[in-house]
Amino acid sequence: MSAPSAPKNTPKVTEREARQVAEAAREQDWRKPSFAKELFLGRFRLDLIHPHPLPPGDDVRRGEAFLARLRDFCETKIDGALIEREAKIPDEVINGLKELGALGMKIDPKYGGLGLTQVYYNRALALVGSANPAIGALLSAHQSIGVPQPLKLFGSQEQKDTFLPRLARTDISAFLLTEPDVGSDPARLATSAVPDGPDYILDGVKLWTTNGVVADLLVVMARVPKSVGHKGGITAFVVEADAPGITVENRNAFMGLRGLENGVTRFHRVRVPAANRIGPEGAGLKIALTTLNTGRLSLPAMCVGAGKWCLKIAREWSAAREQWGRPVARHEAVGAKISFIAATTFALEAVVDLASQMADEDRNDIRIEAALAKLYGSEMGCLMADELVQIRGGRGFETADSLAARGERAVPAEQLLRDLRINRIFEGSTEIMHLLIAREAVDAHLKVAGDLIDPDKPLSAKAKAGANAAGFYARWLPKLVTGPGQLPRTYTEFHPPGHPDLSTHLRYVERSARKLARSTFYAMSRWQGRMETKQGFLGRIVDIGAELFAMSAACVRAELLRTTDEHGREAYQLADAFCHQSRIRVEELFTRLWSNTDQLDRRVVDGVLSGAYLWLEQGVVDPSGEGPWIADATPGPATKDNVHRPIR
Repeated sequence: MSAPSAPKNTPKVTEREARQVAEAAREQDWRKPSFAKELFLGRFRLDLIHPHPLPPGDDVRRGEAFLARLRDFCETKIDGALIEREAKIPDEVINGLKELGALGMKIDPKYGGLGLTQVYYNRALALVGSANPAIGALLSAHQSIGVPQPLKLFGSQEQKDTFLPRLARTDISAFLLTEPDVGSDPARLATSAVPDGPDYILDGVKLWTTNGVVADLLVVMARVPKSVGHKGGITAFVVEADAPGITVENRNAFMGLRGLENGVTRFHRVRVPAANRIGPEGAGLKIALTTLNTGRLSLPAMCVGAGKWCLKIAREWSAAREQWGRPVARHEAVGAKISFIAATTFALEAVVDLASQMADEDRNDIRIEAALAKLYGSEMGCLMADELVQIRGGRGFETADSLAARGERAVPAEQLLRDLRINRIFEGSTEIMHLLIAREAVDAHLKVAGDLIDPDKPLSAKAKAGANAAGFYARWLPKLVTGPGQLPRTYTEFHPPGHPDLSTHLRYVERSARKLARSTFYAMSRWQGRMETKQGFLGRIVDIGAELFAMSAACVRAELLRTTDEHGREAYQLADAFCHQSRIRVEELFTRLWSNTDQLDRRVVDGVLSGAYLWLEQGVVDPSGEGPWIADATPGPATKDNVHRPIR
């Protein structure tokens, strides 16, 4: 098999340079409070999320009215089985969504959009994603990360006036960042945008361009070379998808999301007006990351929809299917799976709704909350789908078409498992999300002690950092010793008569937040500059924070439903079950912070890469085809037919 290859023009960067690029792109300041940031610092700020924020009445009425129309469309116009068989969303379905206004759910009405809140946009994605996840992905890629969101946040008024009316009703957009040899390491971005008079000339290849096959407008990240009058750097552009020199070279196919219009897009001397540049040169990565702050909420929203469907099927099937004289739901081994699905769906909806409402109110910084929602939702969504397949047994592994062919209900459980799997990779893989959240979680520490552990800083900077750190930790560390979680009568409003006691779970969250902060401080003291290499430890720190956030959201939602809804008692039961399940996971994660196989794993990896275990690979054949590990993406004219097909 051929050795790995890379585009000839891919920049060569060191690990340190790559980190510097990523660091420069992140938001440096915290201008608003953040519940999750405080949680990682050992401060349980329940006041930031309780009482649960609520949307204005007008937003609710508009949102519910649209959901009713969308539900009717999903039930009467979308044939999910047909999309799965033909690996394509019918054009008439997409045109119907356009007529419904679904392309403009998040776009202001003055530009022709519906102007839905983040809460109702997410509920719409959950609904349409339950009909077919590929449609949810199409709408999400268009609005959550496609052209509308960066224009809303960073576009000029002229750009908004020009593009948003099109995007609200007729034009589909796509977001183009990834390249064949560039994933979560944007410092190596190879696509170039060279200034040429009033324009830029784009050259390069983009991979996994969701919506790219059918898109009308693209937001493209490209590197502008530094020159006289040009700051340079990775820059964002709005590009017409049918511009001369653009070729969609391939429509990619995947294990799931078979209707996804995802491709490979080549740019060869594509002329883009400078007026189409979003923000200044060099701001592209910051624009992308800021866009994702709320854009990431779309994936867990669709995982909520998946959880609701898993619960429905699990309930109906396990009540009908009998084994050893009683329904399988009454057997403890199956019942535990059903309880997990029900409790986790409740908690995940609580997380998404809370983060979405905070995004709508714009009084909190939710960059960590949204990232935690994406991380937690994608992981738990896959687990729930896997448990449903297990509950269904052989029928869970069988396709819906096969079930129907032999006369049984066509339940696409295996399809859901395949469709959800990509969410652990989309918009930041689980591993990258761990690192991204961990970086934000230790931001306060790096601000006061970062120079102290930076080997490149001079002694004068280290001395100043040492003084700052001494003052900060002298004030901070004593507060991690005791707190409200040790007092038995705190949070008593979460223990109303006749309901499960949720106050005990909130006290646990408060104690665990302080323990989490102490563990983080100890690790930083122990490993200092090597902390960034301890990815296993950082991942567990983040996972603990995700569980504590989910527990908090579940309790707050249960109390909201108790005071506003007739299902308050049941909500308390689900929150109580989830918190008990979550606490077991948290305790295991705390244990694994210090008792793990991380060091042994590194030794084994060294052996694998050095060839020490080649003998272990003997006795099999490799069915893989020939070809390089990474396709050549050197800029140049297209050699393949253009498979771009705009939908009209």
